[in-house]
Amino acid sequence: MIEQVRRWVGEAKRVVVLTGAGISTDSGIPDFRGPQGLWTKNPKAEKLSDIRYYMADPEVRRLAWQSRLEHSTWQAKPNVGHLALVDLERRGKLHALITQNIDELHQIAGNSPEKVIEVHGTVRKAMCMGCGWRGPMQETLERVRAGEADPPCLACGGILKSATISFGQALVPEVIDRAMAVAAQADLLLAVGSTLQVYPVAGAVPAAKSAGAKVAIINAQPTAMDEVADALLPGSISEILPRICAG
Repeated sequence: MIEQVRRWVGEAKRVVVLTGAGISTDSGIPDFRGPQGLWTKNPKAEKLSDIRYYMADPEVRRLAWQSRLEHSTWQAKPNVGHLALVDLERRGKLHALITQNIDELHQIAGNSPEKVIEVHGTVRKAMCMGCGWRGPMQETLERVRAGEADPPCLACGGILKSATISFGQALVPEVIDRAMAVAAQADLLLAVGSTLQVYPVAGAVPAAKSAGAKVAIINAQPTAMDEVADALLPGSISEILPRICAG
């Protein structure tokens, strides 16, 4: 089946890739819902990602800032799975890369930022919930290290958080629209490292399929879209992805 998907990649003109947390686990960033996932091992951690608790409770914000200081993203480097998608772009095959991840490892690996659609935002930037200010996350983390447990916005005094989409927070309609549009333009969609349970972005899979694209799913665990797939490739993403993306 790996060789079959490799042939599909070779024949495709517009490959769209949808990535989830599974592609970054080999970079040392744990996923959320897997057997060793952050929320599987510590259900209380999910509370830090809920905008209602975050906005209402200073203690939740203090815990969230400590969690950001220790976030595994800061030590993470792209792995061979990320680099395989850079190779796909260099071959002129990659139409767009839709990611649920907030680590920016695709861009750090070398994918063009204009190709990457971040549906859940990025942890590498901070933002103000009041005035909309944005800036590098590391600058705000320096304030936390200096003793500000819940640093306010320097522009308006508002509540700061990472520029990510939390539970209960609205997705950016233009970003979702773009993700669905590129999915419908694909002739091959690769879903990589996602359980495909989170909507609306999981809808990119049936959108591509209904537009005539082949769908291949690469994930260690079964997904909610397995019955839609033309090919299922269970196993290590770092082993499988380079093999199907190689020229």
